[in-house]
Amino acid sequence: MQTPAADPKDSGFRSFAEFYPFYLSEHRNPVSRVLHYIGTWCAVLCFAALAITGELGWLLGAFGAGYAFAWLGHFRFERNRPATFRYPFYSLAGDFRMWWDLNLGRLKFREHNRPA
Repeated sequence: MQTPAADPKDSGFRSFAEFYPFYLSEHRNPVSRVLHYIGTWCAVLCFAALAITGELGWLLGAFGAGYAFAWLGHFRFERNRPATFRYPFYSLAGDFRMWWDLNLGRLKFREHNRPA
């Protein structure tokens, strides 16, 4: 007998591998992807500055910049609710995975099979 995919109380995703396609579907707008990319780079640079200087203000900068760019992308361009509200840990992992995939060229800012 098969078990259900999710208990009503859980997220509905058994793994990040199951979540990531959903995450990408919530980030189809190229402007939103660019904003997420910029925000994640800002967060990475703030974390680097935190590591170098030890000044905790960089931690606030990392979260502020990361979320500001991402949420602008969602509310203004995607017109959807950020996955952070429903799946905070998977969403954070998705941000960094998408950023990594964009850096390596595995993912494009604009999907070519989608009309502009």
